[in-house]
Amino acid sequence: MNDRLSRIHASRSAAVKATLDYPVIDTDVHVNDYAPILEDYVQHYGGAKLVDALRRALGSRHNTRRDGRDWYAQTPEERQYNRTLRAPWWARVTRNTLDLATYTLPELLYERLAEQGADYSILFPNDVLAPLGARDDTRQALHRAINHFHADQYRKYSDRLTPVAGIPLNTPQEGIEELEFAVKTLGLKVINIAGGVKRPVKAIADKYPSDQYPEIARYAHYTDFYGIDSEYDYDPFWAKVVELGVPVTTHYGSQGWTGRQSISNYMNNHIGHFADGSQAFAKALFFGGVTRRFPGLRVGLLEGGADWGSHVYTHLVDRWEKRNRVAVQNYNPANADLGLLKDLFERYGADFIRGRDVDPAQLLRDSLGISALPHSREPRADEIDDFALAGIEKVEDIRDRWVNSFYFGSEADDRTVAAAFNERVHPLGVKINAIWSSDVGHWDVPDLTEPLAESWDLVEQGVISAADFKALVFGNPYRFYTEANPAFFAGTEVERKLTAARQQAA
Repeated sequence: MNDRLSRIHASRSAAVKATLDYPVIDTDVHVNDYAPILEDYVQHYGGAKLVDALRRALGSRHNTRRDGRDWYAQTPEERQYNRTLRAPWWARVTRNTLDLATYTLPELLYERLAEQGADYSILFPNDVLAPLGARDDTRQALHRAINHFHADQYRKYSDRLTPVAGIPLNTPQEGIEELEFAVKTLGLKVINIAGGVKRPVKAIADKYPSDQYPEIARYAHYTDFYGIDSEYDYDPFWAKVVELGVPVTTHYGSQGWTGRQSISNYMNNHIGHFADGSQAFAKALFFGGVTRRFPGLRVGLLEGGADWGSHVYTHLVDRWEKRNRVAVQNYNPANADLGLLKDLFERYGADFIRGRDVDPAQLLRDSLGISALPHSREPRADEIDDFALAGIEKVEDIRDRWVNSFYFGSEADDRTVAAAFNERVHPLGVKINAIWSSDVGHWDVPDLTEPLAESWDLVEQGVISAADFKALVFGNPYRFYTEANPAFFAGTEVERKLTAARQQAA
């Protein structure tokens, strides 16, 4: 105990924390499930068949061939032949054995939060979405068992720790059922979803059924991001999320997508993949009108940084200004002045038209070029406004349906978080909602006592201001959770500290 207390006093993050007059909220801590305990729990919950389903689901993360052999079991020739993606050799902290145990033992993690510098942490068990790899007949039962396990394991530490509930979204109804069970029965208050679900391309699946052609089915799919172009109506699910006051989170990656398909280099596939995956999901919600229809929906997009949230917001405005339903008429061939076009060609392009037909309509077609020839019919009004479902009438609407709805998880040493706080580059002078996400428990954090101090280093280096730091580690995370559920922090260390501060100020 004395040695542990001395570590707390020696922690750089604890020293930073001691200078702050506000709580610190960590929105992304990864914990390990101790396999024998988890399997025992699943066994009691659903029998040996459910344990087998869990093992298959966990194994499916790295098995990339029908024979179950992963990248490391294949020869270089087999990797080329199968285009097997490279997975990392190691992805968990091990040399720092104290941290390894901390991520696995809830009581130890609870005790060491002071060392880390956090008052409250949202936990993402590494197996929370493992059931997504299960078959349809076991997926819901396995989700329910794992969520129940995490709720029971961390309930006694709820004043400072809360685990997320993994929610499947293969169909809206499946998501609603597991959401209601997680919130109403288990008392969980944050959910974690995949940002998309793979579905078969029907034109191919009809010709090559998956049970007969599994290898074709493996590749002939598209990703449904729930918000636009989905074959399901997910509005009932989003409505239930808002009704129950649940913040939505995702760590949605894009490894394996075009441009992230290296069979030899994990880093090539990894850098930026969370940002790309989350961007696809968030844009689908925006352009599909989800954030318009559900302004109370709050979505946290984790591990991708906040700079892409800044980038997309800015370019949404840029593009809307050029291609809203009025501005897009600038590109309508019907609005060309054919008389002026003919006159200009006669004055400046005589060599171009000598001996040719000078019909103005033909001049227009020829000027546009083969690649821009008019389509086979005139467009309908709803086909020329890509912002119609989002209901964008002015720049403020984009702000309300992007900036207000989305929060962007930024890791401690990510210097690009400065983009989120640079209101000078953002339309309407807003800041992007960056939230502090330590990501402890994964390979990018070899020491859990460092992340808060690393974020404070950005202040000392002039990357962000002290006010930005407060927004990052407290203000924005607090708004994210309480805008979805005003009572989110009731009975927690965060509430206790805020109450004490108010009383002291009075």
